[in-house]
Amino acid sequence: MRKIEKFSLFASACTLPMMLGAQTVENTQKPNVLFIMVDDYGWADTGYNGSRFYETPNLDRLASESMQFTDGYAAAPVSSPTRVSLMTGKYPARNGITDWIPGYQYHLPKEKLSQYKMIVPEIPVNMPLEEVTIAEAMRENGYATYHVGKWHCAEDSLYYPQYQGFDVNVGGWLKGAPNGIQRKQGGDGAYFSPYRNPYLSDGPKGEYLTDRLATEAINLIRNNGTGKPFFMYFSFYAVHTPIEAKPEYVAYFKEKAHKMGIDTVQPFTTDVDWYRKADHKAWHWKERTIQSDAEYAALIYSMDENLGRLLQALKDNGLEENTIVCLLSDNGGLSTAEGSPTCNAPLRGGKGWLYEGGIREPYLIKDPRLNIAGKICSMPVTSVDFYPTILDIAGLPLKPEQHVDGVSLLPLLKGDAEFDRGPLFFHYPHYGGKGDTPCGAVRDGDYKLIEFYEDGHVELYNLKNDISEQHDLSKSEPQIAARLLKELQEWRKQCGAKMPVHNPDYIK
Repeated sequence: MRKIEKFSLFASACTLPMMLGAQTVENTQKPNVLFIMVDDYGWADTGYNGSRFYETPNLDRLASESMQFTDGYAAAPVSSPTRVSLMTGKYPARNGITDWIPGYQYHLPKEKLSQYKMIVPEIPVNMPLEEVTIAEAMRENGYATYHVGKWHCAEDSLYYPQYQGFDVNVGGWLKGAPNGIQRKQGGDGAYFSPYRNPYLSDGPKGEYLTDRLATEAINLIRNNGTGKPFFMYFSFYAVHTPIEAKPEYVAYFKEKAHKMGIDTVQPFTTDVDWYRKADHKAWHWKERTIQSDAEYAALIYSMDENLGRLLQALKDNGLEENTIVCLLSDNGGLSTAEGSPTCNAPLRGGKGWLYEGGIREPYLIKDPRLNIAGKICSMPVTSVDFYPTILDIAGLPLKPEQHVDGVSLLPLLKGDAEFDRGPLFFHYPHYGGKGDTPCGAVRDGDYKLIEFYEDGHVELYNLKNDISEQHDLSKSEPQIAARLLKELQEWRKQCGAKMPVHNPDYIK
């Protein structure tokens, strides 16, 4: 059954002030919220985290105006689960959407399934309408709600953004990547018009998708004539494959790579000790060890350029001082498959892995009403926390029965040094086609434990001392490993996590 939309007005939310540090903000002047989701964008792909090849001046400026969460995580190492976690405030293990929709293993012919030790659980292919999304919570409180860009939370059209709390849907449907005809298939390019997207009209031939989506968002900001504050979820399709960028930007980064002397450096390796020992290997696996791909750099540059356009639109329309801006990526950079366009060093692994390279993300919150510009927070936080945090910071009623796994980060934003968000949990019972295997993880304080479901072995890392996860402490600190493994197993039981099972047809 389709849920009944609620349009209740909360009188108390319009009259009770909310204390933000030393300031008082009346809820009659509710802040706008702009949430920016970047796709497949790694923690190390940012200038403010040290990239020398990529150029992200607008993102770096946003980071300087925000609280930077150095240990901010996506709830999963792939797209759909993280996006659903953001919308619902629930871990993927709780709602069952633990892989990208519709799932990697279910695309494979039956004869290839014998290559896998385990049969992974099936996943729902639509985020349930019964979930009260963050967009619905905002709309209940008088917000105009806009979705622009990638959705990838559902296969069926009755579960698209316009049925999940958004008044306007531009470009969001079942596809997790641009839908044009890729160049290698003889087309003009998936990132260039015609887009072949039923929720985005084609532009002039050669129009660039990232530019177009930003223009659509800017028009909504400029023409918001509802008299309401807005909640906008702007979700880039970039920097997802196919890696296609504007030719003039590609030429610029090719020249930059040449000047840096990195254009002749072999960027890939397949000789990695931790991967060589693995039973399961993706046929197209290779790991990039240096950021040097000019087209990927150009793709990032266009993303950053349009991020800048969005932020400038807030300023031009007199909205900057009353707009909360959040930014996250849905998973880590693509470093071990599908062309391996980026390097996540010093982080290990990438998209699909529960090592840091697959789940640690750019994670920013800007609120000009708070004194948080340029502040650094090392408390581990995750994507499920955005739901209650946005409500809390906007002075709106929380929905604890909905965002059951999320924790409001407002105390951190207000400088509460005693606040402890608590442990973070991850459950990825799948093969992702990038050499990765089914596993789960828990981050508690400085320690992180990963449990590999194929054989049950665990790895333990102290991330404060070993961000690259090179020194497994599971044997030298067995008591900590046992405690964290128990936490992880009890959490899986509590949220009803579905587990993979042994494949009787497995052939090594």
